[in-house]
Amino acid sequence: MRVITVGDNTVDCYPHLGRMFPGGNAVNVAVFASRLGHESAYLGWLAKDAAGMLIYQSLKEEGVDVSRCRLVEGENAFCEIRIKDGERIFGNFNQGVCDRISLDKQDFQFISKFQLTHTSIYSYIDPFLKDLKQASNLLSYDFSNEWDQCTLAKILPFVDIAILSNPAVNMDDNQELLKWAVSLGPDIVLMTCGEKGAMLYDGKNYYYQAVSEVEKLVDTLGAGDAFIACFLVNYFSKISISQSLQYAADYAATVCTYHGAFSHGAPLSIIMKGLIYDRK
Repeated sequence: MRVITVGDNTVDCYPHLGRMFPGGNAVNVAVFASRLGHESAYLGWLAKDAAGMLIYQSLKEEGVDVSRCRLVEGENAFCEIRIKDGERIFGNFNQGVCDRISLDKQDFQFISKFQLTHTSIYSYIDPFLKDLKQASNLLSYDFSNEWDQCTLAKILPFVDIAILSNPAVNMDDNQELLKWAVSLGPDIVLMTCGEKGAMLYDGKNYYYQAVSEVEKLVDTLGAGDAFIACFLVNYFSKISISQSLQYAADYAATVCTYHGAFSHGAPLSIIMKGLIYDRK
């Protein structure tokens, strides 16, 4: 399976640890796909500062192709992370240079060589979505919890696999929403519901997946992206939906046992809303 992810990146900053970790949905999915034994690439805009270079070097170390990344002047995206009882809590955020993304003919030609393209609501990709869809053999899109039906109606016709998050409701309440979402174009809509598990609808059947037990919960950051990556590479490797969901739940549980989405931590030295953290 050959996977390319396009769009968002960030450094996740943990002031209480004095550490920062590479992350972002598109970055994480590319890394997890690579760790699961699949060829992967990441295309995005990174700053030439310490944060951007941490992401860039980490991707290279993880075997992810970064040949189409742009390294530009400016400040890289970052997000402040706090941990409470193992659950990550998002704080200050700066999109950095991520919103400079602009795809050209060579980018689309490169994307077309991959079996699956993955992007997200945080990727500033919507102006290029039509062309991205045309270039992609299959396109998956993670809406996270940043969606409403107006947003879905606009984007879903371009998407083959849609991923949404809706942890605050009874899982069964999602059935009609998933049915409606599939009617707009996607072959599959996957809804992650936090500790309640996940639900998937493929136009015919609903599938439920419980969360897998975590032996020692440290940090849930990146678990959702691990779930997505593991499901996608298994399902498109001709493994059944039920088995792919189980593998995904098990893999996501392993990511909760350490800080950061995929480790590669470094000393935190970054300005966030005028506050400077520099702890070795």
